[in-house]
Amino acid sequence: MTGALALPVMMAAQSRPNIIYIMTDQQSATAMSCAGNPDVHTPNMDRLAANGVRFTNAYTAMPLSGPARAAMFTGYMPSESGMLENEVPLVDSLRHNTVGTLVKNAGYDCAYAGKWHVNTISIPDGEFGFRNIKDNGDQGLAEACVDYLRNRPEGPFFLVASFTNPHNICEFARGQRTPHASIPGPATLEDCPNLPENFAVAPYDASVLQFEKHQNYSLYPTVSYTPDDWRRFRYAYYRLVEAVDAEIGKIVDEIDRQNLWKNTVIVFTSDHGDGNGAHQWNQKTALYEEVNNIPLIVCLPGKKNAGEVSEALVNNCIDFMPSICDWTGAEMPAGRNGASFRPYAEKGMEGPEYIVTETNFLQTSGTVGWMVRSAQYKYVLYDKGQYREMLYDMASDRGEMVNLAVESRYADIVKEHREVLRKWILEHSRFKSRHLRFLPE
Repeated sequence: MTGALALPVMMAAQSRPNIIYIMTDQQSATAMSCAGNPDVHTPNMDRLAANGVRFTNAYTAMPLSGPARAAMFTGYMPSESGMLENEVPLVDSLRHNTVGTLVKNAGYDCAYAGKWHVNTISIPDGEFGFRNIKDNGDQGLAEACVDYLRNRPEGPFFLVASFTNPHNICEFARGQRTPHASIPGPATLEDCPNLPENFAVAPYDASVLQFEKHQNYSLYPTVSYTPDDWRRFRYAYYRLVEAVDAEIGKIVDEIDRQNLWKNTVIVFTSDHGDGNGAHQWNQKTALYEEVNNIPLIVCLPGKKNAGEVSEALVNNCIDFMPSICDWTGAEMPAGRNGASFRPYAEKGMEGPEYIVTETNFLQTSGTVGWMVRSAQYKYVLYDKGQYREMLYDMASDRGEMVNLAVESRYADIVKEHREVLRKWILEHSRFKSRHLRFLPE
């Protein structure tokens, strides 16, 4: 091994922390009891939060599994890499420059268990820097990770445990069998959670979302749901979260048994959330808070800053690669996006002034949209429809019920966020000439 790769490998092996990356699929940031949710009980996610730093303002790069995961492992936004759909393979220039290959080249043993979904549902063994120790599927995934932790080679390691649930809420909504967990039926409707405070579709919400909802019954079978149906949906969603929490607990138990807390960075997150009845939305893709705000817990070596909560803005997808490179000493390739969230967790530093999330309804009619999140506000823009421009005060209206963009007194704030988006499109979108046409003047 020569050149730039030699330096990280020559570093004292265990002076660099191990990395354990635990990921769920389709879990909202608020779907944890440690986030104050009384309708779900997640003792193992809570254990991670008690031993780490919980970020309340972490967001996906794009609320769809394939694009979000591609952003995590390549460091590029979906509109840069072209990874805008689930069934798109990585281009050849990125296949050998994933976070897995970078960390492997830095001297780590890299193992992957569970859902990959950067085109193929399971990761091909030996590709993208990882050994495949368990194909997609939640049954047996935790056990495979425990076995790896007990029999891992000497030296630092990077283990990914990628669970599928609570994604099975998609099958539940369609009346299908849930393949990765069973859902115990509620004794009565009264045992189901109530409707969320933002259950209603808000006045001045983007009209294009209702249009999209009627384009694909398979994605949105909830179009004819009654309030009681939505309560049963929410009950099922939280039971699926609890099912995956129990599996995560098996890995956390092994971390306890080996006291891996001492020299391991443990990151827990999800690729995106689910509407879960907010604004009567299920599934993802829309730019609602429940869909885009995802859990992020970072447990530092020695449990430093255990139990703290950070409001730093994080794009957990494109910020993942620079963060892992920061901890492992892997060389970060030029031209990638994002910023390491390590200083936010270790030193309590503030995050960036703005982050951007993008979306694309290619599974239906191709609606395009963006979200600009600042410390106080969230600006949302879609490319078509009535009320396609929205502004919400996240301090007083996290449920996104009052669109301030329709009021002239917020015109300057709207313009400020619009200009941030304009600059972001110029810097990051490969479709910039087309996307800029959607920006209001």
